[in-house]
Amino acid sequence: MTKTIFRYTFIAGVSVLIVCAFLFFGMQYTQTKDETYKALRQEAVYAEQGLLINGTSYLKTLGDANRVTWIKADGEVLFDNVGTLSNEKDCPEVKDALENGEGKGIRKSEDSGESTMYYARRCQDGTVLRLGRPVRAMRDAFMAVRPFVWILVLVLVISGILSFRIAKQIVNPINALDLDHPEENKYPELRPLIEKIVEQKITIQAEVSSREQMRREFSANVSHELKTPLTSISGFAELMSEGVVTGDKVQEFSKDIYKESQRLIALIDDIIKLSRLDEGAEEPDMEVVDLYGLSGEVLDSLRPVANKQGISLKLTGSPILINGVYQLLSEMVFNLCDNAVKYNTPGGSVTVDVSEKDDEVFLSVADTGIGIPQEHQKRVFERFYRVDKSHSKEIGGTGLGLSIVKHGAQHHGAKVKLDSEPGLGTKITLVFKKKAN
Repeated sequence: MTKTIFRYTFIAGVSVLIVCAFLFFGMQYTQTKDETYKALRQEAVYAEQGLLINGTSYLKTLGDANRVTWIKADGEVLFDNVGTLSNEKDCPEVKDALENGEGKGIRKSEDSGESTMYYARRCQDGTVLRLGRPVRAMRDAFMAVRPFVWILVLVLVISGILSFRIAKQIVNPINALDLDHPEENKYPELRPLIEKIVEQKITIQAEVSSREQMRREFSANVSHELKTPLTSISGFAELMSEGVVTGDKVQEFSKDIYKESQRLIALIDDIIKLSRLDEGAEEPDMEVVDLYGLSGEVLDSLRPVANKQGISLKLTGSPILINGVYQLLSEMVFNLCDNAVKYNTPGGSVTVDVSEKDDEVFLSVADTGIGIPQEHQKRVFERFYRVDKSHSKEIGGTGLGLSIVKHGAQHHGAKVKLDSEPGLGTKITLVFKKKAN
């Protein structure tokens, strides 16, 4: 954090200095250029007066500090103190002088090959007197301010030192915070930060406590659910080993042992599935899944059980594709349909509908069963939660089906909606994102 603050404050300081330097040198350049033109103009006035009085002999006395050229109106050069020029009528500053009385400009000299500042003035007799000064002369004057560069370097060094000190002063109070005793904070500016940290700390502690409570409840429920079938299996086996069970009862007890064993296996399988989803274990790669076809396969697997209870199974909608894990989606739909059959009434119905709207896909499982009271609807997706515990063994199941549905939906980025009324049935809808084309 110290480095970040230092970097940004130093960059801000350097940026300001660079902008100021450009402005300063820009103003200095403009001022030097204006002063040079002003000097050339004044010298041209004096040169015109001397020319009128003494002729070209006066021009020869001006020396080589400036280039002096005397030009006729037709462009013929009458005098030039540096070289020999034939005609200067096409020069822009000469044209301006002939038309407007004076002209100026900066261009490269054909004789010397260096950039030159020119000032031309129309004399009373219609001729043009032009003075030129190399740009390097202005550059020399401009460089007279070069000590400012050293001042700029010194200021940059000072800015770096101050930026580092400021960064340290900002970070030190934060590093010195005692979150165990926030009331001892001496900096009012940090109070909002401390309050948010304390709130987050309380939230995390509450979350940890809640998770610990859930872990304990889960452990207790798992122990209970595992113990129940094991106790039955142990009791049946003990009776059979002691020879108490004879004849047809042996076959009956064997079926009960098999039934309880299957229940135990199903419970362990569901626990493993939930553990894998909780831990974010790597699932098979996403693939294109037809929810309509998958739902048809699930209903076909449940049809023998539903027929025994006189429950009709119906699939509506149309084939719709989504991206998902086929096996996990199959388990989710199976659990929803299995519950719809188990908690239905004799002669009832289960309807699975697959539809889409905009960019969402809906898979709903509706039954005409016993329904779920309002006070239980928020908890039915919890592990081992049962609305009617007295009938749990009679109905069967592990109590983990809807938990697998909830975690499977989270894995697919889907939403789960529950709509139920006691005595009128239950409808659970999974809302998926439509497969991208």
